[in-house]
Amino acid sequence: MSEQQDSPSHIFILSGQSNMAGRGGVIANHHIKLWDGIVPQECESHPAILRLSADLRWEEAAEPLHADIDAGKACGVGPGMPFANSVRDRLCGGGGGGGAIGLVPCAVGGTAIGEWARGEPLYENMVRRAKESVRSGGGGGTAEIIKCLLWYQGESDTSTERDAGAYWGNMEKLIHNVREDLCLPDLPVIQVTSSVHVVNSLISIIRVV
Repeated sequence: MSEQQDSPSHIFILSGQSNMAGRGGVIANHHIKLWDGIVPQECESHPAILRLSADLRWEEAAEPLHADIDAGKACGVGPGMPFANSVRDRLCGGGGGGGAIGLVPCAVGGTAIGEWARGEPLYENMVRRAKESVRSGGGGGTAEIIKCLLWYQGESDTSTERDAGAYWGNMEKLIHNVREDLCLPDLPVIQVTSSVHVVNSLISIIRVV
C-alpha cells in the first residue's frame, strides 16, 4: 500500500461509465482485453495531482486512475488526468492558492444512468467517496474543496428509445440528488457523452441533454 499523501485542496469527482473509467489503450489480446501501458504526455503523473484510492487513501495519481474502482475490467487512460494536468498550473500555482488537485474516481464501465439513482450501490458509493475525500481534504469547507463533478456516461442508455427518452429526467434527478446529498446546491456538473460518430441512432437524443 502506498504512503498516504498530503491532502488536496481542489477535489474533482470523476463518475460515469467506461469512457470516464478509461479505455484508452485497451486492446484485445487473444480474446483478453489488456492495457498497452502507454501513457500520453497529457496523462502523465505529477506530484500535485492525487487520487483517492478504493481504500480511501490519497496517493499520487497515475494511469489507469480507475484500476481499483472499475475492478475486474481492463482500464486504460481516460479524461481524468488530461483534465487535471490542464488546470494544474492555474489551481496549484500562485493564482490558485496552492495545494494539490484531488481526483475521486467513481466510474464503472457498462452502467446505465438508472444504476446511479439515489439508493443504488453505485450512487451511494460515489457520495460516500466524495464525503470521505472532504474529511481528509486540506482545509476549508466542502464547498471550498469539491470543485466539480465530471460526468461521462450515456451510451448504455441508448439500447431503446424509451431509455434514451428518459435520460434527460434521470440526469436532472442525479444532479439534484448529488447537490443535495453533498450539501452543495451550486456544485458545477460538467457532462460529456458519446460522440455523434458512435454508430447508434439514439445517441443524438442523449446528446440533447
